[in-house]
Amino acid sequence: MNTELYPDFKWPNGARLALSLVVNVEEGAEANIADNDKFPEPVDELGIVLKRSVRNYGNESNYRYGLNAGAQRVFDLLAERNMQATVTACALALERAPELTQRIVRDGHEVCSHGYRWSHQFLMDEAAEREYIRKAVASIEATTGKKPSGWLSRYLTTERTRRLLAEQGFYYTMDDYSHDRPFWDTTQASPLVVVPYAIDTNDMKFWTDPAYGPDVWLRYAKDTFDWLYEEGASSPRMMSLGLHLRVIGRPGRIGYLKQFLDYVAARSDVWITSRLDIAQHYASAHPHRAD
Repeated sequence: MNTELYPDFKWPNGARLALSLVVNVEEGAEANIADNDKFPEPVDELGIVLKRSVRNYGNESNYRYGLNAGAQRVFDLLAERNMQATVTACALALERAPELTQRIVRDGHEVCSHGYRWSHQFLMDEAAEREYIRKAVASIEATTGKKPSGWLSRYLTTERTRRLLAEQGFYYTMDDYSHDRPFWDTTQASPLVVVPYAIDTNDMKFWTDPAYGPDVWLRYAKDTFDWLYEEGASSPRMMSLGLHLRVIGRPGRIGYLKQFLDYVAARSDVWITSRLDIAQHYASAHPHRAD
């Protein structure tokens, strides 16, 4: 391992593992003919993609389920265990769900920007992408009272995304899957901490494979946690668990999230915290030094 890029450090209070619970809030910001999009958002649970410019009222209600029922289940579980999450939120989703936004702020969760809408910014030119980022920041600051410090794109980025994020004062990015620990992006004039995300533990897997049930997801999440916990005895590790209100918040799935949260809570030497805390701790332990 490159010890210059990945220097050794310790988590606070002797923790062996940092656990990042990521709650994605996208509902209300997805593609919709009513918002002048060319096509509606695909139907996640069924894998159906409409190629006609018609409103998909059924799928719109599928997204609303995350707000109407899933959100309370997810955030109640976190509150009952006093666990802090990072909420990766599309700014428009927060605008359209003020009661949920108020709860997120009241419960002390970090809000990380997931863009203004749940859009593919890699299709934008530089001016449009810069404005897209700026608009997301302004909106989240208005709804939560605080500027976001972190950023997560929808799947793909451009070669300029990190530069634009640095220009607009972001502290860290999640657009990376290359490690189980944070590190510095050394390619920017204004450095960014990279706090890698993970796709394999994300509840979106329920959509991509019909055979991937919540029991399989729970076992995989526990196995991931156990392995990283063991490695954490000798080298710092972090685990990301990606959640969606309309996915894990379903009655047949939410109990498996409860089981996982109780499983990790039984370990006293696990730091369950926000991604901003992780980024700041890493930056404090290893300040960026220009070449």
